[in-house]
This record gives sequence, structure tokens and C-alpha cells, in this order.
Amino acid sequence: MKAVPAFAIGAFREGAVPAALRASFAASWVHRMPANAAPPIIVAPDGTIDLQWIDGVLRVAGPDKEAKTETLPAGAMVVGFRFRPAAASAWLRISASEIVGQRPALEDFWGGKARRLAESVRVDGIRTDATSIVRSLEAALIEHAPAAFAPDRAMQAAYALIEAGPPAGVPLVPWLARSLGMSERTLRRRFEESFGYGPKTLDRILRYKRFVRLSRTSAEPTAVLAALVGYSDQAHLVRESRRLSGVTPRGRVRATLAAQRARS
Repeated sequence: MKAVPAFAIGAFREGAVPAALRASFAASWVHRMPANAAPPIIVAPDGTIDLQWIDGVLRVAGPDKEAKTETLPAGAMVVGFRFRPAAASAWLRISASEIVGQRPALEDFWGGKARRLAESVRVDGIRTDATSIVRSLEAALIEHAPAAFAPDRAMQAAYALIEAGPPAGVPLVPWLARSLGMSERTLRRRFEESFGYGPKTLDRILRYKRFVRLSRTSAEPTAVLAALVGYSDQAHLVRESRRLSGVTPRGRVRATLAAQRARS
């Protein structure tokens, strides 16, 4: 069965997290696979790390550098909590570089505490009630959150700078180092710890995200949008799109239209 982009299959919704979790998590989300046979899904990197609950098991979706294909059972429901930039390493108490491209169980890091957290989520009789499971997970995360949590504020600022888009024609790493008042060596080390990879990789991922957001609201030709977000030309965009999402921009449009037809 051919793999399809994750956004084009099943039902997905996103929501806000309670105030007690907002220092650690930017949002919660639920993705339910189709009840019939579910094809493999292509997950595009987004510059973040997620804590995910799948059928009673908590896992960490580590930072990805390129598109990753996963297979989930038909009817499976994934509940995710998206960490804020540079928050996951402090919350998990590991370097993000240890989990690049991986999907380890939370138990691998937290042992019995992770089991107790997963077991505290009430699913008996509400297995199909996504809202109830999300609320139960929120309560469990609040109860079991690390006592001392301090995200790397400098790396959060670095993420915001790259997300807004670096100045055209300015070398990325020296510009970031100057903006943050640190050496390039320190900058690279802190990026590895917080994001799992260096500034240039994060820049590539966030640039593609800017293109996707812009393409949803603009009627401009793809070549124009590519230039607006910083690609050297349309061919550059197509190469990056294949690497980061598994499809070309045109393929993304086709997948979106097919998903809309299937859900209507």
C-alpha cells in the first residue's frame, strides 16, 4: 500500500492545553486513523518534538530531519502533546540529539514513572471519546510533570528568529550567534541539545513550513511563493519538498484535494 502524507489521511484536530501545561507544551492534538485499512503515513519534520499516547503507551516522537514513514493500525487514535521549542530536552531531561529520527517509549527515560503516568489515564469505557482521553492525559501530565523545569530561553529566542525568516543574503550561523550573544561553537552545541540538529537544518524545516502556510492563503504561482520564503528557485523548493514531506508541492495539492473529497 502506497504511503500518503499524514495530513491527507484520517481525522485530525488540534487544541489548546491548560494553563498549567503551557510552559512546556504549545498544543494538544488528536489524529484518528481510518477504521478500514490505513496506509502507511509520511510524517514531515516540523522543528518540534511530541509526546504521544497510542493505545495506552506513551512515546516520544523525536526530532526528524527528513520525511519519515510510519505504519499505524486501522482505527488507531494518536493523542499528541507538542512541546514548545527547546522545551522537550529540559522536560525529558535528555539531549534532543539522542532521539533524532526515533520514536522511543517514555518509559525508556522515566522508567516506572512513565508507566504510572500511562496507567493513570482512564480509558475504560471511553476508548472512542477523544476529548475525555485528552483531558485525562492533561491531568496526568500536570500531576507527573518534572518538579524543576527550565526551558532554554536563548534557544527559544533562536527558534523565533529563524521562524520569522533570517535576513536575505546574511550567513545564518554568524547572524544567530551575534543576535544571541554567544560563540558559534556554543550556539551549535545548544542547538544539538535543544533541537537535535544545527541551525541550518532548523532553518530548512521552518522555511518549508513558511511555504506551506503561505500556499494555503495565496493564489500566487509556486515559483513566486518559493522566492518569497527564500528558495533560490522553484527547483530548489521541489527538492526540499520531496525531502521534507515526501511529495512535491503539486503532489501536496493533489493529496489535499483528495483528502477533502474523502472527508466531504
